[in-house]
Amino acid sequence: MDFLRPASWEEALAAKAAHPTAVPIAGGTDVMVEINFDHRRPEYLLDLNRVGELSAWEVGQDTVRLGASVPYSAIMEHLRAELPGLALASHTVASPQIRNRGGVGGNLGTASPAGDAHPALLAAGAEVEAVSVRGTRMIPVDAFYTGVKRNALAEDELIRAVHVKKADGPQQFSKVGTRNAMVIAVCAFGLALHPETRTVRTGIGSAAPTPVRAKEAEEFLNAALDEGGFWENGKIITPSVAKQFAQLASGACNPIDDVRGTAAYRRHAVGIMARRTLGWTWEQYRGTRRPLEGAA
Repeated sequence: MDFLRPASWEEALAAKAAHPTAVPIAGGTDVMVEINFDHRRPEYLLDLNRVGELSAWEVGQDTVRLGASVPYSAIMEHLRAELPGLALASHTVASPQIRNRGGVGGNLGTASPAGDAHPALLAAGAEVEAVSVRGTRMIPVDAFYTGVKRNALAEDELIRAVHVKKADGPQQFSKVGTRNAMVIAVCAFGLALHPETRTVRTGIGSAAPTPVRAKEAEEFLNAALDEGGFWENGKIITPSVAKQFAQLASGACNPIDDVRGTAAYRRHAVGIMARRTLGWTWEQYRGTRRPLEGAA
């Protein structure tokens, strides 16, 4: 196994172009586990730790640009207001040591359906900045996951950053595991309210071959909130609406039975999480929304 250690982003792209099979490594929280257990033996490792810009982030007017190597601990500490869903998901990642090393870029690159960042990224509406010596392209996160631990990157591309829309409403993340820490998700659910567009987005993890959105549940809830005038009047969402949303979210799953849980349990748990996160986010929205002009 050869070890490539570029000192700049340009050198990293050149190395990836020259060695398309090279496996990028920054935090190493996924790659090193696979190597240590002899599940993977790449010909080249591409160490990106000397590429400083990958560990930086920028808060713009509408979006946050997260360098691929920004650790979860930094998201928790510095970006809780802008990216609340991702910050909540970051809290559930393994241990403090792993949160200090691992980042969203690695989660995306591994593309495990159980990755903790995926539901929050789907719910927030993120884009992946993929770069090669040929140029840059922006990949919507919905189109990034192509199969079990497979993604839309070309062989010569590296993830430079993730662009995530700043929260314009409440966001939540919920995860089921066999214990409270150092655990792979049995299933996970992310939910984001977007009052500016009056839409809701979701993200489901570890309950299908890839991370997915519950699109039918979103469409149903978007229509129900609009028809009932909920965005304007801030009424409590009726139990029937919440129940239907949960059932549709559960129906979006395509899980398997494994050592961590059965397919039936995962579907059931996703429905419970969908209903609960909807309740939490809507109560937060009701408490923070601005009264309509002229309303009593």
